[in-house]
Amino acid sequence: MRIPFQRSVLVALVASATLLQACSEQPEPAREDNKAAAPAAPEQHAAHEAEAPKASGITRSTAPEGARVFFVSPEDGATVSSPVTVEFGLEGMDVAPAGTDQENSGHHHLLIDLDEKPAMDMPLPATEHVVHFGKGQTSTTLELEPGEHTLQLLLGDWRHIPHDPAVMSREITITVE
Repeated sequence: MRIPFQRSVLVALVASATLLQACSEQPEPAREDNKAAAPAAPEQHAAHEAEAPKASGITRSTAPEGARVFFVSPEDGATVSSPVTVEFGLEGMDVAPAGTDQENSGHHHLLIDLDEKPAMDMPLPATEHVVHFGKGQTSTTLELEPGEHTLQLLLGDWRHIPHDPAVMSREITITVE
């Protein structure tokens, strides 16, 4: 079934609002190295979005040149045991919780064993294969079944929409014993 363009934009905006609420329902205690910034005023949202590129009717935040996301650990090709600790790295941008419209910032999404990359012009779905870190987390511990797994990081803006250009790590493969 094909959804008309205007309705698809509405569906995307409702999904984005739902994700923002879900990621902010239980605030993480503030730490010195990861304080949450206050959300920007509505007029700041409009000014920031006016400068960003659009795709499929949704405005995407612009990523600065040279911004990159990467795995601190584990390394590509590593053999690990479960639970697996995964540390995220980011250069050229800041980490900010979902819902915080701060220029040159975003929050991490971990793509696990994903067969097909998500749409870059829509809010990222929250599934077992697309894990959101909307509180601004920079690491996680995963319970993974034994075997080979692929991991990839993708930064999303305050609405869970990838930046333009997308700030995405290269895919790594790990083996869980």
